[in-house]
Amino acid sequence: MKNIFEHPLMSKFACVIVLFFLVLIPVSMVKSLIQDRDKLQQNVIQEIAASSSGAQQIVGPIIRVLYSDTTEVDGKPQQVMRQRLILPNDYDVNAKLSSFEKYRGIYHARLYNAQTSLQGTFDLSALTDLSHDQIKGVALIVSVKDSRGLLRLDQMTLAGHNLTVYPGTSIDTLSQGFYSPIDVRYLNLSAPVRFDLNFLLQGMGELKVAPIGKMTEVTMSSEWPHPSFIGDSLPISSKIQDSGFTAQWSSNHLSSNIGSLIDACVTRGAACDALAKRQMGVALIEPVDHYLKSYRAVNYAALVIMMVFASFFLLEIFQARPVHPVQYGFVGLALALFYLVLISFSEHIGFNLAYSVSALASTALLSIYVSGILKNRKHGALFAAGLLALYGMLFGLLQAESYALLMGTTLCFAVLSVLMILTRDVDWYAYGAKRSSNEEATAAQQPDGETQPKVDDWFASYERNPILSTSKDEPSK
Repeated sequence: MKNIFEHPLMSKFACVIVLFFLVLIPVSMVKSLIQDRDKLQQNVIQEIAASSSGAQQIVGPIIRVLYSDTTEVDGKPQQVMRQRLILPNDYDVNAKLSSFEKYRGIYHARLYNAQTSLQGTFDLSALTDLSHDQIKGVALIVSVKDSRGLLRLDQMTLAGHNLTVYPGTSIDTLSQGFYSPIDVRYLNLSAPVRFDLNFLLQGMGELKVAPIGKMTEVTMSSEWPHPSFIGDSLPISSKIQDSGFTAQWSSNHLSSNIGSLIDACVTRGAACDALAKRQMGVALIEPVDHYLKSYRAVNYAALVIMMVFASFFLLEIFQARPVHPVQYGFVGLALALFYLVLISFSEHIGFNLAYSVSALASTALLSIYVSGILKNRKHGALFAAGLLALYGMLFGLLQAESYALLMGTTLCFAVLSVLMILTRDVDWYAYGAKRSSNEEATAAQQPDGETQPKVDDWFASYERNPILSTSKDEPSK
């Protein structure tokens, strides 16, 4: 075992392994930088949401009836206030989202303006058992998550009559939105009462709707081609194209249990979280952003560096061209710098173009350096071609999200297979013995009284290699 560790080849291999892990230190620093920049972007998005409006949820319209009732307390009749919530029978929602961006420095957040239409009917026959003296107030209420997004209220009608709208809802658990007082004396309680509410709602990222009707139909559309459907139920139909998307949802009160959730949230302040989850809607997402792609690219850095180091090591074995550890280190740093250039440029010109710029810059630098090491431009060009092919395969891995693991595993297996096949006939012990005998022969050729320094690693090869050093027989230039 001791002889193995004293083996010149094993000494060089151990040195290369140490350098490999040292090069991973700047790679990890780049990875941390990507995470920090991504967090900074998320903070900017939150700041923009705090100064404009955030994700939106629509709950309503709901008719809230406040009435007095008589109950016995300690055997005595006493008047108490009660409330009754009436949800729509038929409920149709149509929202057309127009997306836009807000910038803060180099970061941006995606917002939307949703031209929203709420239509349907109420069954108010339940109010016929209440006298006009009992009814203390009736209001139509629409709740939104962030009322700052109510940019404009358009036509608002109930039973064909225009509604006067006021801010707020007078409900603690659904406090943001708007309401309109209703005089039921002018309504035909024996027939369905139709409502038509139209407004412009601004939000960021998400728009969700609570399916409050006995039958609910929701339609959302936008020119943004990257939707993510969210909520408890997926759309029954959707069409996604480069020009935008259209999606439709359908629900009923039996499957959603929405009536019990709203009553519990409004009356007792319970189940509000369950009500918030019982939504259907869409999020306007960015396709895989440059920070995520850059982070995924850095995850393959170890594989890229390992393959390049392995190619240099094989070059030393098969062509006896020694490569100094310092040269390994410079090559590793150049490979690590590729990822820093990538993240820097991607913030300004997009990931795909930044990847091309970074790959070309890194390949050009390394090909020039390798040509100098090997004193051969052809070998430098071959190295550049191989490195570009490697970067190309890495780019393919980043684009194939669903098959990235499979493709990455296949690439690793292929690389290991090539290395094992190329080195299957190498007699590692004989190679080390040959190197040792050459050193002894060199020492024996020294004049009397002179001794060759005893070196059991490969650093001494630089003094004897005509490619990388000046011969002792030639005058130094």
